[in-house]
Amino acid sequence: MTIETLQTADPEALARFDLIIDVRSPAEFAEDHVPGAINLPVLTDQERAEVGTIYVQESRFRARKIGAAHIARNVARHLETALADREGSFKPLIYCWRGGQRSGAMAVILSQVGWRTGLLAGGYRTYRRRVSAALYDHELPHPVVLLDGPTGSGKTELLALAQARGVQTLDLEDLAAHRGSLFGGVPGRPQPSQKLFESRLLAALEALDPARPVLVEAESSKIGERMIPPALWRLMETAPRIELAAPAEARARHTVETYAEMTRDRAALDDILARVPDRPGRKRLAEWRALAEAGDFQALALALMELHYDPAYRRSSRKDVRLSLAKIEMAAVAPGELAAAADQVARLMSATAVAGSMQGRMAAVHSGV
Repeated sequence: MTIETLQTADPEALARFDLIIDVRSPAEFAEDHVPGAINLPVLTDQERAEVGTIYVQESRFRARKIGAAHIARNVARHLETALADREGSFKPLIYCWRGGQRSGAMAVILSQVGWRTGLLAGGYRTYRRRVSAALYDHELPHPVVLLDGPTGSGKTELLALAQARGVQTLDLEDLAAHRGSLFGGVPGRPQPSQKLFESRLLAALEALDPARPVLVEAESSKIGERMIPPALWRLMETAPRIELAAPAEARARHTVETYAEMTRDRAALDDILARVPDRPGRKRLAEWRALAEAGDFQALALALMELHYDPAYRRSSRKDVRLSLAKIEMAAVAPGELAAAADQVARLMSATAVAGSMQGRMAAVHSGV
């Protein structure tokens, strides 16, 4: 059977195949992979290390022979398990690190089965070049609107509510598995590598209509340890914004509800309090710890807002020259108030004024104004 060599990793080309199979080792796959791909490694992490060591220190021939034996056994196992129920019309696409021996070996075997097998020329590196070009070298076509507001104003919840109302949204915190602050780690979800974050981001962007505005939560240039790539950050730096506002007490209450898991891990909470950027003195840190020990987490959240988060937000807002489309005042950060705010956001996003401001902003950016 003939093996089709695919020269590009564009979404349209990839979509012609029933399944994308990454045959690299699990560690390589975990660092980054083509969105939607499954990992059917032809060499495990240990086998890859073994073959590499023999190749460098002993004999290239012996390394290839041992590698071939591992590959044959692993491909046989995949045929008997993950691929056992595939019909004759199955059309898989195979890739490895650079389109070499690992993917070639599996592609030959699958094509001999009778499946119309594709091979990505250049492997993962071909795909990665496309991601890097889109997010680092080129301009993104998407008009962006920022959802802004101080800590605890319900931006993440409102983003989901706006999406349910037909608004195009991009949830950067979900893609980065981090809630964007010192308290932002998501239990049970370690942050992806920078490359995997970028893969998720580009896939999300390519699923959006570039002719319609996209609502994005205002963030700093880093979400946890992950950097927002330059192409998107340039859009966010000049994007108009919708601001949420609510009383500090209401925001503190919402914050405690959002970060409930932190109240149960006193050691982690104590470590975070000690790392607040404004360098709390011993007296203030002792006061915060006392509030935590007493279980008065709402008072603790309010103190952190008043002494750190709100002043930082006000300083940033005073320097912000981006167009403000609206300021939405909420009496409480509660379901009813958030639903009403989401309705207002949806109206703003669909208004011709937003579309006009987007077009004007994009024209200014591309003309260098």
